[in-house]
Amino acid sequence: MTRDDVVLVGVDGSAASLHALDWAAAQARTHGWAVRLVCSYSLPSFTAASLDGGYAALDDTAIQEGAKAVLAEATQRVSTMGVPVTAKVLTGDAAGVLVEMSHSVRLAVVGTRGRGGFADRLLGTVSSALPAHAYCPTVVVPLREAGKALPDDAPIPAPRPVQRIVVGVDGSPQAEHALRYAIGEARAWGAELTAVAGVPVGSMSGVLAWLPAAVDHEQVLRDVTEGLNVVVDRALADVPDLTVRRIALDGTGAELLTEFSVATDLIVVGSRGRGGFAGLLLGSTSQAVLHHSDCPVMVVTNRCATAEAVAG
Repeated sequence: MTRDDVVLVGVDGSAASLHALDWAAAQARTHGWAVRLVCSYSLPSFTAASLDGGYAALDDTAIQEGAKAVLAEATQRVSTMGVPVTAKVLTGDAAGVLVEMSHSVRLAVVGTRGRGGFADRLLGTVSSALPAHAYCPTVVVPLREAGKALPDDAPIPAPRPVQRIVVGVDGSPQAEHALRYAIGEARAWGAELTAVAGVPVGSMSGVLAWLPAAVDHEQVLRDVTEGLNVVVDRALADVPDLTVRRIALDGTGAELLTEFSVATDLIVVGSRGRGGFAGLLLGSTSQAVLHHSDCPVMVVTNRCATAEAVAG
């Protein structure tokens, strides 16, 4: 299956989805791609006692008209940016529809309020399920500033141009996939790219908990830096014109990337994204960054690499 030079955007008329749409349109314009808008809905059926145990379904005429109105507004919004755009109303679960369409596009973009706290812990069904299951990279664009969701009546902020990109690198194949995409974004935008590796040497938690207390923390960081340099140099073999900053710091990847998101325009992370229940919520790092990042987050899963190989 070939991929179209298209950014797929799920819209629902909310401020969060319009903010994501603005970001997607800027991304499409930078890459010379088009935008494909989708507004999807599904109607529940319910048991109707008066119908002798049968099922009654709601008339979707009004909802479909509402979806068309949402797409008309979104189409006009993109058109003002000079980006080619198509739009379609589809029925079905929104996350499932977008995952299926992700087979044939370059990128999928969705928005989220990202309020934080238990009520929004999963960032909404679509913005959590799509990155885990999509066959192309997914960008989740949060509608928040300084870690807080914007009020419903607040003006939708203009998307920041991508001038600074940070990618998490931990030596895994998933992180190397993410690094490759981050390099592509840095070249397209002319952005500064920083590769960050985090290792919790201070707390000696997680995989480092077994290390003796006398271990040389500075040596651990030097070793991580050396590994980071090897991975980045390998990724830059075909792009010698790009300079990538490399930083190895004490801390977990999720903590560091979230901190960097305050002064960064795009975070890129890799994830196994295995599909099914085991992969539903992505890995702990990508999940945590999605929850707390102040800037858009691109998630690149194994599925993306597999789909690219098939498409290529």
